[in-house]
Amino acid sequence: MHRQHRHHRTPLAATLAANSISTAGTSLTLIGVPWFVLETTGSAGRAGLVAFCATLPIVLAALIGGPFIDRIGRRRVAIASDTVCGLAIAAIPVLHHGGALEFWMLCALMALNGFAHTPGNTARYVLIPDLAEHAGTTLPRAASLFDAVSRGARMVGAALAGVLIAFAGSETVLLLDAATFGLSALLIAVGVRGLSSAEPRKGGAPVSLHTYGAELREGYGHLLGNRLLLAVVVMVMFMNGTDQGWNAVLLPVHAEAELGGAKAIGLLTALFGAGGLAGALLYGAVGHRFSRRAVFTVCVVLCGAPRFLVAAVTGTTLPLAVTMLLGGIAGGVLNPILTTVIYERVPDRLRSRVSGALTAGCEFAMPLGGLAAGLLVEGMGSSGALLAMGGVYFVATLSPLVFPSWRTMEGPAEEGAAGREVSREVSREVSVPPSEVTPEVSSSAPSRPAPAP
Repeated sequence: MHRQHRHHRTPLAATLAANSISTAGTSLTLIGVPWFVLETTGSAGRAGLVAFCATLPIVLAALIGGPFIDRIGRRRVAIASDTVCGLAIAAIPVLHHGGALEFWMLCALMALNGFAHTPGNTARYVLIPDLAEHAGTTLPRAASLFDAVSRGARMVGAALAGVLIAFAGSETVLLLDAATFGLSALLIAVGVRGLSSAEPRKGGAPVSLHTYGAELREGYGHLLGNRLLLAVVVMVMFMNGTDQGWNAVLLPVHAEAELGGAKAIGLLTALFGAGGLAGALLYGAVGHRFSRRAVFTVCVVLCGAPRFLVAAVTGTTLPLAVTMLLGGIAGGVLNPILTTVIYERVPDRLRSRVSGALTAGCEFAMPLGGLAAGLLVEGMGSSGALLAMGGVYFVATLSPLVFPSWRTMEGPAEEGAAGREVSREVSREVSVPPSEVTPEVSSSAPSRPAPAP
């Protein structure tokens, strides 16, 4: 009996471990690549261009990738994704060491990394409800745990990146990141076996542009038919766009000019991650006692905009460090809430498709965020760019106070007549073959993204 219980928890534990390792590696890239660009080119504009090249493919992959994940299988996609990402990241320091790395190659490799990373990230994410049921734990607890370990890994990765850049150089950071992708792929390959939801969907219609398009439309139709999910997408799109500008350009430029370099970036990002970990764990422990909307509304305003303001008006590390820690705590509460809300509103058979649509919408502004930040810094200086992008962030986070659709956060979707009508119209238009239509599962089963401030 004891052995069987452990077996049930193995896929969830392996997925959480793989995701945490992959996230730690992503933190290394998040700090290592901008610093590598600044070291080798000295240009904030070029750092913004690399960020644009890295994030535009994320949106493209999310736009079309949902049905692909179902057909290939979530486990296989996660393994292939991590493998390709590891090779792309490893190629950057290897080519640079050999004197063969051109700027266009760096942009192309980061674009490949972004395009390959999205399907794997989505594949791990959409497995969580089934893994939670398999392990005998509740969905809100699994969602909080998933976010908590991700934030903890982000904290460790950021701190490690700052130290390694200072003492070993950004190339070493990128090589370590490549290794984390390999380890993540190995954990999924070994730990997630024999789970039907991780394998390719069987009994579907033959592959064709028509059926693939129909599957895509069904996912987007479900999103368009739910006003709360649409509100989430629009708000998080602006948050993620300005966050990308902060991570890829504004923080590195500010740290280089005012805070003493890469070690400050590692410290600040680690503090934000530590706060996020504490916030996620806190919500997982006691969050169910409070109104989702009330907690979310307060925390979303506090999580991001203040750090832009503090960085713009101060040139020392301590005020920004305190702000990042407190903002991280507020931000750590957000993802478990949004993840649970989304999981409740998307049936299992649509999870990958709707998750892709949500990811594409939420990350739509990320390519422009990094590019805009680089141009703003060169056009109006670091402080002006921080205030401009912080203002956008603040306005976006007022959405839960303004739009009525956020009032439905408290429980399973209560769509209005307009939303139901959109769903019916889309369903009639899509006409998915009968072999692909399965009964919808209960509202405790789900789909995708929350902001990662």
